[in-house]
Formats: sequence, C-alpha cells, structure tokens
Amino acid sequence: MFSEVGKKTPMAIRFSTVGGESGSADTARDPRGFAMKFYTEQGNWDLVGNNTPIFFIRDPVLFPSFIHTQKRNPVTHLKDPDMFWDFISLRPETTHQTTFLFTDRGTPDGFRHMNGYGSHTYKLVNKDNAAVYVKFHFKTDQGIKNLTTEQAEALASSDPDYSIRDLRNAIAAGTFPSWTMYIQVMTYEEAEKFKFNPFDLTKVWSQKEYPLKPVGRFTLNRNPSNYFIEIEQIAFAPSHMVPGIEPSPDKMLQGRLFAYADTHRHRLGPNFLQIPVNCPYRTTVANYQRDGPMCVGDNQGGAPNYFPNSFSGPSDCSQFKERPDTFTGDVERYNSADEDNFTQTGDFYRNVLTEPERARLADNIAGHVINAQEFIRQRAISNFAKADPALGQAIQERVNKLKATNARL
Repeated sequence: MFSEVGKKTPMAIRFSTVGGESGSADTARDPRGFAMKFYTEQGNWDLVGNNTPIFFIRDPVLFPSFIHTQKRNPVTHLKDPDMFWDFISLRPETTHQTTFLFTDRGTPDGFRHMNGYGSHTYKLVNKDNAAVYVKFHFKTDQGIKNLTTEQAEALASSDPDYSIRDLRNAIAAGTFPSWTMYIQVMTYEEAEKFKFNPFDLTKVWSQKEYPLKPVGRFTLNRNPSNYFIEIEQIAFAPSHMVPGIEPSPDKMLQGRLFAYADTHRHRLGPNFLQIPVNCPYRTTVANYQRDGPMCVGDNQGGAPNYFPNSFSGPSDCSQFKERPDTFTGDVERYNSADEDNFTQTGDFYRNVLTEPERARLADNIAGHVINAQEFIRQRAISNFAKADPALGQAIQERVNKLKATNARL
C-alpha cells in the first residue's frame, strides 16, 4: 500500500469506547478505539490502536486486570472508583495515560475530531530487507475538538449516540472525514542507544528528535449498509500483517499478537476470517486450515490439508519471511514498574497543556478520585505530584473543597 505515490487501498474502520458496553454513552470519559483494516493485494493489514499515542501499561500480563478495573464490580455490578484508582495508583506507569484521559482529550467531540495512533512500535522492512522502527500517527483533517466535562455529561443524557450519529450524518451528507497518516522513524542503531526503552508503550518519542513524516491519507466515504454485518462482525487483530510490516519487541504488542485472534474465535467462531468484512478479498487465500463450524466457502476443495505434500497444496512463501532479530541476555519474568513513570507526564502537563487545560485536568481528576477511599486517593494524588508538584497540589486543593462542600450538604 506504500509502494507508490497515489496508490489507493480500500479500508474499513471501527471507532469505539473502551470501558463501556454496547449502548453506553459515546461521550463517556474513556479512551477511544481506533481500529483500521486495510485490504491490500497481499492480504489484510490491521492496525489496532487508540486515540492516544500511549497506553496505561507496558506489560501484557497486567492487561486482563487493567480491563477488569474499567468494567463492573463483580459484587455490585456497578462501576467502582475504588477498583479503578486502586489499580492505577499501585501501577505508577499508568500516570501518563491517566493524565491524558482526564484532560479534554478524554472526551473528544465525536469521532471526526480526534487523532488516531498505532501506539506501538512496529518495523517497516523494504525490498532489500533493511528495517527501521516506526510509530504510526493519524491526524484528523477536521481539527481537534473536545467536549468539556459538563458538555459530555449533558450529551450522555440527551444524545448518548452522539458520536455515531455525528459520523454517520457527516458521511451521508458527503462531508467525508479524513485523516493524514504520518510515521516517526528510528533506526536500529538509534534504538540501541536510546535514552529509554523505545518499545515502552507508556512513553512517546519526541517529535523534535523523530519528526512526523507524511505517508498517506484515508477518507471515510461510505457508511455501512448493515451495522451488524460490517461493523459488529469485523475482527481486528494486530497479528494480521502484510509483507514489509512487522512487530517490534514491544512486550504489549507481542501479547496482543496472540490475544485478539483467540477472542475472535470465541466471539465469531473458528472461521471468522471467512466473514465477508474480514475476508482478504483482494487476494486468494490458500493454506492448510480446513473445516470447523461456519465454514462458508468451498473449504479449499480437494486440496491436501497437510504440508509438505506432493499434490496441489500451496507452497511455502519463502520471500515473505520476517526479518530476523538478534537478542542476548537472560529470558525471565521482569517487573518493569519503575522505568521512569513520571518525566513525560510532567513534560506533558507543563509544556503541552495550557493553563485553562491544566485547571480542567485537576478538576476532572478531583471529581473522580473523590469517590475512592482516602488511602487510595492519597496514593493516586502522590503519583500525580511526582509528575509535577503543582498538579498534585491542585488536585488536593480541589478534593479538599469537594469534601468541605459535601460535609455542608
């Protein structure tokens, strides 16, 4: 898809909230899923990211626990501030993404006015088998627009489907939203000498050191004709890659390579790739995966179902082997909890946010963390103070005011 200027590749996209169930309010304070499927001539490439360039954790072993804290308490079946802040405060690497979440960026004004990110580090490999590390960015051509907490809460009651309605109406009216795609590029040599782990999903690469390079643009010019068929059944998996795009040693990405396809087999069945929206329709699929429930094709006819064989089975595509990596050192469980969790958060707070945005950030955090128990609340505020003392102080002052107001009430 990057082989020549002007080349067009069909794609599908699904936007979503992360913590809420289907039917929950579009305007909830939550990361937004930004999942893309590109139908290339060599198969489908899925880039499954968010509307933020970072994530809460860097170790996949913590992912199920993190997701549980975003869902409902197993006893009360209610969203639980203690669950949320207990985990967040005990894993300080979450501070960077949590700060993003409680800024205005946590409540984007619909899907059209937010950026998307691949978030992870990937490899791009050229025809000469030379590789570089990259990060993918998708900048909205409509401009960034966010909702205040008050606006988001009002829309949650008056129009909980606000973002879906806004996107669908814009496309139907011919006002096709678009995003410009950029990459950041880091060489292997630069990665070896980098000041921190370049595969750390809780950190960004400086755009001054690694500037954004424009590489493409995508436009959403068609609404689904049937939501269930084309959106609900679409299955994205980071393991769906095409020649020239490969994973990096990012631990979170390595975990996701396994997890998503397992989920799809559970949710949609073992032949989920035969569902039309998931089928790599621009190329012929020939492999040794046969049978199973919901097989809707010709099941590869009478071709053998084992490899190697002396008959008509597909041959090994040796030209599409992944580029090898070399590693040295011990392989063991490693706790990465203390890998500088606060420097970039402090930089973001001081140098990216404006003064009104910093004030709203403190308001938003205080309004949520006030509902957690005192010992959890203090631990959380302590982490924000480590990022910037002024942030911790601002949150504490607002918590004190809320407690005083509640006491009077």
